[in-house]
Amino acid sequence: MREREDRAPDRASGARLALVLRRWWEEAGSASGGARPTQQALAARLGIDQTTLSRYLNPKHPLNAPLRVVEALHAQLRAPAADLEPARALCRAALEESSRQRPAGGRSATGLVEQPGTTSGACAPTGADDTVRAGRYGAWGRLRSRRLLPALVASAVVLAFAAGIAVHALLAPGHGVPADGAPGAFRVTESPYEWPLLRMRKEDQYTRARALQHLLNAYGYYVRTDGFFGEETRDAVMDFQRKRHLVSDGKVGPDTWPELVRTVGPGSSGHMVLAVQELLDNVGQGGTVVSGRFSAVTADDLRFFQRTHHLPVTGRADPDTWLALLVRQRPPASAPAYQRSTGMPPSASA
Repeated sequence: MREREDRAPDRASGARLALVLRRWWEEAGSASGGARPTQQALAARLGIDQTTLSRYLNPKHPLNAPLRVVEALHAQLRAPAADLEPARALCRAALEESSRQRPAGGRSATGLVEQPGTTSGACAPTGADDTVRAGRYGAWGRLRSRRLLPALVASAVVLAFAAGIAVHALLAPGHGVPADGAPGAFRVTESPYEWPLLRMRKEDQYTRARALQHLLNAYGYYVRTDGFFGEETRDAVMDFQRKRHLVSDGKVGPDTWPELVRTVGPGSSGHMVLAVQELLDNVGQGGTVVSGRFSAVTADDLRFFQRTHHLPVTGRADPDTWLALLVRQRPPASAPAYQRSTGMPPSASA
């Protein structure tokens, strides 16, 4: 497949992009020995229908994959990291070629009638299709828009007023950070998420508990990373809380998590990185290697997660990203691999 890409330097960017995406799919699983996902399963993960995905993978079809699908395919199929930027460039080039070749007032690849100056196509920014649809109505659409303008202005004024109230509330003393400005735990001020609460339980609490145990190990505790929040984990949590002048109740919630997590990025290693990788591996965007070394692939996976969850795309695990990762964890469909291989620990079988 890579030879076919090399032999087609003069082909349209959209066709070359489709060849790259198809190679990713055909080679998926070969490096790790896993099974390649079916197009039906892959389309379900991406949130699109199978027919559309098949068109994205067909160099003879004029429908080009949008940038978000290119990036999602790269993550889901574990494609080479070096392929991502060239694929992004091909996606942007395909949009430019489509814009240059499309006749004024003609039909796009989707069959929509377009007006001069409008853009559509797979890599177009969100909202381009709305522009196309508006243009189809001609003068009547423009007249209707002029009639709607006063209502839109009024709505904008109301929204601005509401936003001002919200900002005032966020900046009020006691919100997000201590009123006295004293140093201490990180507080997420504008996040829609809340820190999950973990406590001692007999059943497996899966990745969240394993991440907690890795974090405790990062602070010098010796806790088994088995996903079971038993007495060993509780005692370590209580000792950590005492040393941090927190309520020593053995429960990990909004006061304890921010004290445990630290920003990690390229060059980091150890249990803190293992915790990040465990969480990344279980958010449904494709597997992440859990190695304890913050590699370039880990940074790419983290950037993809941040981009898809509306976080600053830094490639580093800051407290906002830790919080989103903890909230977005998925329960395993069956017994996780670590549980199948080692069995349930004695402390959890009582």
